[in-house]
Amino acid sequence: MNTMNKITHHLSDQLLIGYSAGTLPEAFNLVVATHLSMCDECRAAAQSFDSIGGALMQAQPTEDLGDAAFAKTMALIAKGPKVAAPAPAGIDVPDPLSAYIGGGLSDVKWRPIGLGVRQAVLKTSHAATARLLYIPSGAAVPDHGHRGTELTLVLQGAFRDKTARFAAGDVEVADEDLHHKPVAEIGHDCICLAATDAPLRFSAWVPRVAQSLFRL
Repeated sequence: MNTMNKITHHLSDQLLIGYSAGTLPEAFNLVVATHLSMCDECRAAAQSFDSIGGALMQAQPTEDLGDAAFAKTMALIAKGPKVAAPAPAGIDVPDPLSAYIGGGLSDVKWRPIGLGVRQAVLKTSHAATARLLYIPSGAAVPDHGHRGTELTLVLQGAFRDKTARFAAGDVEVADEDLHHKPVAEIGHDCICLAATDAPLRFSAWVPRVAQSLFRL
């Protein structure tokens, strides 16, 4: 999947280092991997961090391993995040995300969450939650703040909040200091991949009541 927009909002070095080191939750790994498949600049930076990490490992002293070390390593790999196979031709999402959806956007099982906005929670580890968001043209996600970190990657369309405009390929990194109301631009519905490591903090009582039901 290619984006025709110039990507202007990138991942931080901290997130790229965490991805390279394997310290991010699976949901965050999914957002990072999907963005890397769309962004040459961040992909090059991630490869640099991989190289640095490899050099540091090679510089460490070695020691003999136990007889069960190989089996334990393979067991850990088996429990790790999914490795994306190349998506079939015509799939409208990047390969890493296609592996979690089981296809493209037409295969997503959307669930209405109010005001025309829909979501689909993806299966990841419990350390963080990954979801697809469908925001109709001109519609808004309810005004909210954050109790942790939220990564939002635009797949199609664009949205605006008080900080900037985010189009296809852009990532917004929100923390506890950001309180915003993302609004999809007029003319195109906006589809995003979002990951959160803590519940959102909604201003209005209606989304607060629905929060536990929709895992927001």
